[in-house]
This record gives sequence, C-alpha cells and structure tokens, in this order.
Amino acid sequence: MCTCITFKTKDHYFGRNLDLEYRFNEKVVITPRNYEFFLKAGGSFRTKYAMIGIATIMDSYPLYAEATNEKGLSIAGLNFPENAYYGKKQKDKINLTPFELIPWILGNFASVEELETVIRHIYLIDQSFSKNVPLTSLHYMICDAKHCLVLEQTRDGMHIYSNSIGVLTNNPPFSYHLININNYLNLTSEISRNRFSNKIKLNAYGLGMGAIGLPGDNSPSSRFVRAAFNKLNSVCDANEESSLSQFFHILDTVAVVKGTTMSPDGKWHITVYSCCCNTTKGIFYYKTYSNNQITAIKMTEENKSRNGLTIFNLEEKQQIHYAN
Repeated sequence: MCTCITFKTKDHYFGRNLDLEYRFNEKVVITPRNYEFFLKAGGSFRTKYAMIGIATIMDSYPLYAEATNEKGLSIAGLNFPENAYYGKKQKDKINLTPFELIPWILGNFASVEELETVIRHIYLIDQSFSKNVPLTSLHYMICDAKHCLVLEQTRDGMHIYSNSIGVLTNNPPFSYHLININNYLNLTSEISRNRFSNKIKLNAYGLGMGAIGLPGDNSPSSRFVRAAFNKLNSVCDANEESSLSQFFHILDTVAVVKGTTMSPDGKWHITVYSCCCNTTKGIFYYKTYSNNQITAIKMTEENKSRNGLTIFNLEEKQQIHYAN
C-alpha cells in the first residue's frame, strides 16, 4: 500500500506515503554524478545526474523506493501485487531489473520528454538483487514539472499512461483508476445544493456535504480518489512553507493509522514515512510514523560531485517543541 502525488505551485513537488507492515533499513541517500551501477543483464552505466531519495543500501548499491534527480525528474515504485510481470531478457530491448529502473532513469535523463524517446524499449526482467532479496511487484509514477506518466509491465506487455491527475496508488491497474474516478464526478468542494428533487425542500445542515460519498477506507482505489479530490481542490500560497505544509496535509488524508489495516500474515500496515521533494530546488523533506516533525535535506553541490554515496539516517524519535 502506498500513495504518490505530484504538486505544483511556484515550484514543483513530488512525494509519497510508503505504507508497509515492516521496515527495510531505509535511509535518505544521495547518489552523486558519475556513480557506477552494474546491470544484471550485463554492462554498467555511470550517472550523468545526481539523485536523492529513500533507499536501502546493499553492497554500496542504493535500492531506491523513490528519488528525484538534480534536473527535477522523479520516480516512485508502488506495490502492484499479482499484476506486475517480469520476464526473461529480451532481444532488442533495454533489459533492466525493477531495482535498476529508478537509478537508470534518473541517472541518464533530465526530463519526461527526453525519457519518452526510449521508454517503450524498456523491459523489466525477472532477476533479483540476490537470493536473500526477492523482487517486489511494482508499478511506477514518473514525473517532472510538465509531465507525469505511469509505467506498468503486466503479462500482456508494457503499458505507459499519461497521468494528468498526478496520483498513483496500488492495485487495480491504472486504467481501472481512470475509469473508477468517474463515479465521483458529482463530488464538490462547494456548498451542497439540492439535486435530489425539486418536489421537496432539502438543505445542507453543515459544510463539506458536497463531498459526501468521498471514500474514506484504506483500499487503493479509495485512496486514489481521496488523494485526487484533495489534491485537485487544494488551495494554498505559492511560498515554500505553504506548499510544503499543503503537500503533507494531502498525504495525511491517505495515511494509514496502525490498527486500521491488517496484512494477510496478521501484521499491521502503517505509513512508515511520508516524503516530499521540492524538485525545483533539490530539497528532500520527510517525516516518519514515529516522528511527525518534518526533516529537510538539501542536495548540495558537494553531495552531487563527491566520490561516494551520502547517507542520512532517518530521524525516528518524536520531536516536540515545549512552549514552557
């Protein structure tokens, strides 16, 4: 379970809730320019652009859940169980494993428009990082300040969708979400008016009644609609503080509270962390389930040009400001 959104005021913002029933030793990781990644299908590449996001580090390899590069291109992988399909290496394709996709795209491309020249040649192959690290079934949201795409590889091939809504959750496939949201076209943020019948008098007895019917459960389809409604009706100032606050408020509306959603193995799903990157300025913000104070990390020129990874542990202890 996860929810990803893109958001534009004066600057462009990209981020997500990561919802899981376990932790994966995640860190904020900056990968510099000219960092070498070896590919399972053979060969390697060196990054043209630095990137920042949350990842697990294994053998000096950042396994990113999401990241943004220094040009403002962003990508996040979201759980897509029983639908994602990874096959055998294909001739005349760009063969990448799912965990290679984020660094390969962000390391080589500056925009969605540039990526679109090759994206249809990508094929995701069924090769895990190691025997102890199995592949995760994923689909992806890829954005910059102008364009947003969803990439899904299923058994019938690679599907690439234009995403004007700027939201992605989990199952079912994105095509379903685009149809399902039409069921809510009557929702409004405005004062509710009587459309039931002109034969009886009905009055709104409180604010917010125009959104009655907005789904409130934690299912992927409901979170998609709820995130889209709150994002697309959002009003805020264009400065950094207002934009950042609004972004996290939108994510909060689809966050998972411990005890409300159980996994098949009897564990509780929670929103492990929420993150937001100002992709225009290269500032990465996050908060965790145990610490809802926002922490900011800037991608500096020193970070972008150093020889190795820059790694920050997550601030997990709750930070409280005592006024007296």
